[in-house]
Amino acid sequence: MGAPVFASYTPMGPTQVREPFHREGWVYEEKVDDWRMLAYKDGVRVRLVSRNGRDHTQRFAGIAAAIAKLSARSLVLDGEAAIYDEKLRSRFDWLREPDADAVATPPVFMAFDLLHQDGREFTGRPLHERRARLEEAVAGSDFVLPVRRLARNGFEAWSEVIAHDYEAWSPRMKRACTRRGRRDDG
Repeated sequence: MGAPVFASYTPMGPTQVREPFHREGWVYEEKVDDWRMLAYKDGVRVRLVSRNGRDHTQRFAGIAAAIAKLSARSLVLDGEAAIYDEKLRSRFDWLREPDADAVATPPVFMAFDLLHQDGREFTGRPLHERRARLEEAVAGSDFVLPVRRLARNGFEAWSEVIAHDYEAWSPRMKRACTRRGRRDDG
């Protein structure tokens, strides 16, 4: 694996909030309840590395194969390996012990950030730019998807979380930048 692409990245921690809110300049995304990891791609070689440094590439070979097929020559994605039930709710427990009788998706990679692509570092760029590049980078893949955006209004977004029984939400500032392992929220 090449040094620039596989330089040390740390998954960014979420913004902790105590109750629903709405603020201008924020976006609201579904919080996925699954395994947090970074996906590294260098040519057709891919590594899926968990927050604690464990390599899960073989465990999620289908996700790795899908990432290898993305058009970027190199990239680093921050996201989660996930399985969804018939109501499209992420199911952490099924990653460990799949339920053979359940209607579920195969493991997918839900990406919420693009940190690096084809020699360009994006950690210092605002979220809205990274999200646009992320959507382009994973376009057409059935197994690598951008995390779901919720309603633009924070209170409506929270209502979606409750109505669909999602794990939670992840509010993010549109202009926030990522700095290797932390978010600059202002």
